[in-house]
Amino acid sequence: MVRAAITTAAAGAAFGSYRGGAWWGHPHGGFGWVGPVFWPYAYYDLYGYAWWGGGYDPYFWDYGYGDIYGGLFGLYDYDALSGYADYLPGRGGSMPPTTSNNSRRSAPATTLADMCGSDRGDIAGFPIEQFRTAIQPNDSQSAALDELASASQKASETILNSCPRDVPLTAPSRLGAMQQRVEAMRTAVGILQPALDKFYGLLSDDQKAKVTALAASQRRARSENTSDTGTCTTPQPAAIGWPSDIIERQVRPTDAQRASLDALRDAATKAEETLKSSCPPTDARTPPARLAAIEARLDTMLQAIGTVRPALDSFYGSLTDEQKAAFDAIGPERNGGRSAMAASNDEPPRRHQRRRHHGPNVGGMIFRMMGL
Repeated sequence: MVRAAITTAAAGAAFGSYRGGAWWGHPHGGFGWVGPVFWPYAYYDLYGYAWWGGGYDPYFWDYGYGDIYGGLFGLYDYDALSGYADYLPGRGGSMPPTTSNNSRRSAPATTLADMCGSDRGDIAGFPIEQFRTAIQPNDSQSAALDELASASQKASETILNSCPRDVPLTAPSRLGAMQQRVEAMRTAVGILQPALDKFYGLLSDDQKAKVTALAASQRRARSENTSDTGTCTTPQPAAIGWPSDIIERQVRPTDAQRASLDALRDAATKAEETLKSSCPPTDARTPPARLAAIEARLDTMLQAIGTVRPALDSFYGSLTDEQKAAFDAIGPERNGGRSAMAASNDEPPRRHQRRRHHGPNVGGMIFRMMGL
């Protein structure tokens, strides 16, 4: 719940308030893009599904074509993204403080890097001690578990290092950032897989049964009514349809440009079909099997991005500067985007004033819980 609240607050910052059910929201909460960051909880989603299954962490399989669409027609305008620029890793900034109308105290600061995962050992090695307690490993198994903990740490750092250093302001740069992020996740899987296979291969049948039981207990503890297998396709509301009329009206492509635009639309359609064919497996009951499913899904996502990106580069490169600006404005204008900085200074709508005047500083609570 904390994760969903953080991403909702951050992703909706440029819109004044989050409109639930919008196409850019994921079925289980959260968002593909938060400011300049794609897949903010990449490490946790990968590990949550691999260790415990979709019933515990269903977020991994929420990512798909809608996020590629979000890369093409970004949600955030220039003012909103430039507002995030000071909070990127290495720039020493922090997220804007969240304040209450009743009290001007600011929430504890956090950097945008916090939205990119963590390389802290206690996070990266979280399941290790639980497994050790559950299976009571012998010496060789314990050594293999330590190797898995080390690989876990390295995989976490790999994904963390894919956090953007620059704000992607254009469609080509967003797809480039998206590809970089997914490639880092794919590399992380390659780091984890040998160590996990070695550890799991050393377990007895009884110990494997204990691992399965531990995962089942974790899912029950979440008390979520989510399927362990997830869904094959994400509902595609009308709002996610290809914005042909808007492009014609705002970009006004020439006949020559229209040919490359058609190629881009065809590439996007092909990418969507490719991702629809990549479904969560129904028989992935062990961590190695679920990690293999993650590997296949990430490969499919890279294939889909690789289908769209050359067509986008060709079309975008044919546009004039004015046409590029019009194309990049489609997403924010279509979704009512505003500057995150300006939105935070606006007088809240009357229907929200009572909530703000009474009750705790939710933003501050969220960031304090992140710190814990």
